[in-house]
Amino acid sequence: MQTVVMTQFDTLIANIKSCTLCENKLPDGVRPVFQVHPEARILIAGQAPGRKAHASGIPFDGASGKRLREWLGISPEVFYDPKQVAILPMGFCYPGTGKNGDLAPRPECEPAWRSLLLQQLPNVEITLVLGKYA
Repeated sequence: MQTVVMTQFDTLIANIKSCTLCENKLPDGVRPVFQVHPEARILIAGQAPGRKAHASGIPFDGASGKRLREWLGISPEVFYDPKQVAILPMGFCYPGTGKNGDLAPRPECEPAWRSLLLQQLPNVEITLVLGKYA
């Protein structure tokens, strides 16, 4: 039998993936969508996952993600490699839809998780900030 040792980073990721801080405020439930690895050199700071990303669990899963990858000039293989690109939205779960599109990201993620994750990214050389909340 093999023993699995979880690092502090692995524990943080597991805690975020099981987060329910704002469960009662999200119409479609919780499903944190992000990708991060300490080796990442590019950080994409977005707003919050959209409906498609919430359904699939894949960040930028949809037309806007395709446009972003084309604009960056990188393949899906590079974009979705967490050792190369960290994707860290302001809110990790889909906030729901309002009168004029998706609602603003929930504020709970930043103090609970986001700043802790940023501390785990010592190799980031460039940050791409997307949207007014980011």
